Amino acid sequence: MSDALDRIAAALERLAPPPPEPIDPAAHLALVWRAGALVPVERFAPLPLDALVGIDRQKEALLATLHRHAAGHAAHDVLLWGARGAGKSALVKSAVAAVQAENARLSLIEVASVDTLPDLFALIAPMPHRFALFLDDLGVDDPGEARVLRSLLQGGTQERPANARLLVTANRRHLVPRDMEEQASAINPRDAADDHLALADRFGLSFGFHVADQDTYLAIVERYVGDRDLPFDPADAIAWAMKRGSRSGRVAWQYVVELAGREGRTL
Repeated sequence: MSDALDRIAAALERLAPPPPEPIDPAAHLALVWRAGALVPVERFAPLPLDALVGIDRQKEALLATLHRHAAGHAAHDVLLWGARGAGKSALVKSAVAAVQAENARLSLIEVASVDTLPDLFALIAPMPHRFALFLDDLGVDDPGEARVLRSLLQGGTQERPANARLLVTANRRHLVPRDMEEQASAINPRDAADDHLALADRFGLSFGFHVADQDTYLAIVERYVGDRDLPFDPADAIAWAMKRGSRSGRVAWQYVVELAGREGRTL
C-alpha cells in the first residue's frame, strides 16, 4: 500500500512540479517579470553609452536620476517618449548598465503588463536592493488601465515602493491614443483625455526623442561602421533611410546589418 501511495505521489509531482525556488534579484543585473516570477536575463549586454549618438541631453538626464536612485537618494520616475527607433529602449538599458558598472546596487526588471505591477511591488518592497522597472512601448488605450498606473505612481493606497523607479518608453508624449481627437462621439471625451494627461504628469522626468536630421543619422551610421571596420557610402546610407521613410538609430543599425551582409561578414 505504501509503495502504491509513493508511486501516486511521484506521478502527481511529475504532473504538477513544485514551483521553482525564489531567486535573489540582487544577484542579477537584469530580470524579466513574467507569470508572477522574476526570471534572470542570461546575457545582459546593452550597447555602450557612447555608441548612442545624438541624444546626449537625454543620456545626461537619465544617468543623473539613475545615480541618485542607486545611491538611495530622491529620484524621479521617467517617461521617454518620441519617434520610433530613436533610441529610447536602447538608452534605458545602456544607462542602467553604465550605472551598474560603477558597482551600484541596481537591477533592471522588464515588466510586460501594467496590471502585474502591484504583485511585483509587494515582492521587492522589503528588499534593500534598488530596482529600475522598465515598461517598454507603453500604450495606455484603456482609461481604467491609465488610472491603475497613475495610482501606482502616486496618489493611490498602494504606491510604487521607495526602492523602485519606473522607466517607461512610449511613442506619444501624453500616452494619448491616436484616435483621442476623434472621440467627439464619446459621452465624456474630456474625461478620457484627462486620465491620460494626468498619467503623464505623474512622471517627474519626461524627455523626447525626435527623428534624426541627416547629419545626425550619418553620424550614427559612421559610429556603427567605424567600430566594425565596414566601408560605406553616405549617399547609399541616405538612400537606405529614404526607402524606409525614416532616419533613426534603428534604421542606421539595419543599414549596418545590410553592409555586413554585402561584405560577407557577421555581426
